[in-house]
Amino acid sequence: MLVTTKPSLADRFDQKVFDAIYSRALVYNTCWEDPAVDRLVLNIGPDDRILVITSAGCNVLDYALVGPAAIHAVDANPRQNALLELKLAGIRRLEFEDFFAAFGHGHHPGFERLYRRELRAELSPFAQAFWDKRVRWFGHPRGSFYFHGLSGIVAKSFHAYLRVRPRLAASISELFETRSLDDQRHVYETRVQPLIWSPTINWTLSRQLTMSMLGVPHPQRKEVQEQHERGVAGFVRESIDYVFRQLPVWTNYFWAVYVNGRYTPDCCPEYLKPNNFTALKQGRADCIELHTSTVSELLASSQQRFSKYVLLDHMDWMSSYAPQALAEEWALILERARADARIIFRSAHAAPSYLQDLEVSPAHGGLRDCLQFHPELAAQMQPLDRVHTYAGFHIADLAA
Repeated sequence: MLVTTKPSLADRFDQKVFDAIYSRALVYNTCWEDPAVDRLVLNIGPDDRILVITSAGCNVLDYALVGPAAIHAVDANPRQNALLELKLAGIRRLEFEDFFAAFGHGHHPGFERLYRRELRAELSPFAQAFWDKRVRWFGHPRGSFYFHGLSGIVAKSFHAYLRVRPRLAASISELFETRSLDDQRHVYETRVQPLIWSPTINWTLSRQLTMSMLGVPHPQRKEVQEQHERGVAGFVRESIDYVFRQLPVWTNYFWAVYVNGRYTPDCCPEYLKPNNFTALKQGRADCIELHTSTVSELLASSQQRFSKYVLLDHMDWMSSYAPQALAEEWALILERARADARIIFRSAHAAPSYLQDLEVSPAHGGLRDCLQFHPELAAQMQPLDRVHTYAGFHIADLAA
């Protein structure tokens, strides 16, 4: 039996704030999980049928490039699917230069015209209504699409902060111009690190409102607080220290887009590279099917058998507030899994308690009885992750 703690009044307030934000907004304008790591672990082949949570759709397009039989992209937030719909419409209808201007640079002065003429008719009614009101996100001469949506607002706020911290802004700019790890470490340790960890930044990172804007509900924040003696700010600092000391910044498009507000041709997701864009346009993207629903709703209504599951981190909050729904979801995942299925997911905690305690159903027993986990492989892959903001990366196959 999964043991849960009764939420406090503050917890319930934080959850209501998160729910109110999540139910009205595009949360993620780009994916915050490294698909290069996922590809290494999943070993996607032409007969694979993949279920993946949509998020911003970047990783869905990345997996499609490998050529699986089908990708079912599911998200309970219809705005996330609306973003992937817009990208798919752009792949079908736009030339690469226009597509990269919009989704690479985050700014295309003529995008509203292209949207009305080429893209709108390709979208579902919800996506049409959503982008009719927001297509100008791509056209502001001093802005960027990546400064919109909830996570984009946080990035834009950081840019505003840098305007009043010009020395820090110059140091970060120099950091992203380095092309060797030795130079990168030197700039980070001598110029960026002494300036960035101010009381203002630490306080901001410790606020639940900031975490909610980044798509992190308070159960995940509490998971981080419980395993890190310096709390959320300390965990984020540790993650950023690792990223900018150990991983090459010139290939780290995850952090670059939020620091710079744009991708570059040399530092961007795979779907924004010319040859890959062409491959998607010529048929690779045709395997993608979108579903606006929960994972459980999709699985309960489908007769498909899935060989790969990419479940991101949504189980963290379910384990705290919907343990029965989490058990039901796992039961459906197992029922719809092929015998050779592999499941990956991430967590705010290196060893979330529900992995040990969750009883899936009387028929299935405990979750640990149903799956064979690969902690050694996960530990090998975790240091390669260019995002590095998840404490836990979990890889599992069906138990024999």
